Amino acid sequence: MVNNMSKKVAVIIGVGPLNGLGAQLCKRFARSGYHVFAAGRTLEKIQLVTEKIRAEGGEATGLVADATSPEAMIDLFEKANEIGTVSLSIFNAGNGMVGDFLEMEPDFFETCWRISCFGGFLFSQQAIKAMLPQGIGTLLYTSASAALRGKPYAAAFTAAKAGVRALSQSLCREFGPLGIHVSNVVIDGPIDGDRIRKLRPYMLEARGEDGLISIQGIVDIYEMLHNQPKKAWSHEIDVRTFKEEW
Repeated sequence: MVNNMSKKVAVIIGVGPLNGLGAQLCKRFARSGYHVFAAGRTLEKIQLVTEKIRAEGGEATGLVADATSPEAMIDLFEKANEIGTVSLSIFNAGNGMVGDFLEMEPDFFETCWRISCFGGFLFSQQAIKAMLPQGIGTLLYTSASAALRGKPYAAAFTAAKAGVRALSQSLCREFGPLGIHVSNVVIDGPIDGDRIRKLRPYMLEARGEDGLISIQGIVDIYEMLHNQPKKAWSHEIDVRTFKEEW
């Protein structure tokens, strides 16, 4: 396939349910004229997202990809480069993993680290390689308040997210002067999506409608960061509901 250099491509990994952050990021940037590469672990969920985008007149390619596999990340960006010019890359992989520290198996800690931190490294390396030749591009990370402060039962998740945050800072300083905008989005609280409403309804009951962060509000922030001019870049931004205690 011949690369269409005029076509803008966005690569987003960590795409799950249709009413989830990864999927909604895909939909937003597809509406903005990007050919979106939606990558995740579950074929059925990815297909649902890409079919929805195409039904709305957008362009999307779905790909099952493991963020912890170097080969998978290379393949993901090679396929994206065949379509057009990658100018936006979003690392949205990694769910909150909690566990009793004294009972925690080494595999649990390592898995959490591999998905969020090691996966972030692999994805970022290929993303920057894809965007650097143009001297322009945006690399965004979905982070969490765990990256800033540890909480009980979140030792593994905190270590992983803190590692990704440190990675983003280093990459921002190294590649910002070369035209790559690197930014970390700290989401402080549960997101109002399928994972809460379908899998953890007790959180909705406890917090109420105003206690969950709006997905569209978060997507607005990603879009704003991507569109920031070079002379006014933000490296890190946090988002929470008005009633969140922090």
